[in-house]
Amino acid sequence: MSAERPAVLALGSNMGDRMATLQGAVDALLGPQAAPGLTPVAVSPVYETAPVGGPEQGAYLNAVLVAACTLAPRELLARTQEVEKRFHRVREVRWGPRTLDVDIIALGEEVSGDPELTLPHPRAHERAFVLRPWLDADPGAVLPGHGPVADLLAAVAGQEADRRGDLHLALPGREG
Repeated sequence: MSAERPAVLALGSNMGDRMATLQGAVDALLGPQAAPGLTPVAVSPVYETAPVGGPEQGAYLNAVLVAACTLAPRELLARTQEVEKRFHRVREVRWGPRTLDVDIIALGEEVSGDPELTLPHPRAHERAFVLRPWLDADPGAVLPGHGPVADLLAAVAGQEADRRGDLHLALPGREG
C-alpha cells in the first residue's frame, strides 16, 4: 500500500442499462464488499454526452468519482479493469461502445509515461465529459501538469456535456 492520495476515476457507459451499470461500478469500487484501498470522497452528477471517436454508437452517461486511495498505480489499474470485466467490458474496437469504461484520470500528483497506465490520463484535459463532472465533484480540482480543471474546461467549452438532473449516483453508505 502507498500513502493516501486522491484518485480521480471517470466512469462511462453507453450500452445496456447505463445508469444501473454506473451505480454498480460505484458500488463495486467503493462499497462495503470492495477490497480495501479506496475510500469514497465525492461523486459527480451524471452527464449525457455524445461519443468521441470510434464507430457510430449511442450516447454515454458519464460521471467522475473522487476517492482517497492507498493503492499503487498498477493495483488501482487492476481494480478498475476487474470492475469493467464484471460488467462485461469487451475491448474489440478502439473507442467503440462499451458497457462500462473506468479511466484513471489522476492519482495524486503522480506523473507516469507507462504505456499501460499513463498518469495523468493523456487526453483528460481535452474532454468536457471528464472535466465537467470532475469540477462538480471537486471545484478546486487541478490536473497535474495541465492546471486548474476550471481553466481546462473553459478551453473545451464547445463540447457538449448535458447534466442529467433526473439521474443521481449514490456513494456507498450515503444517500444519492
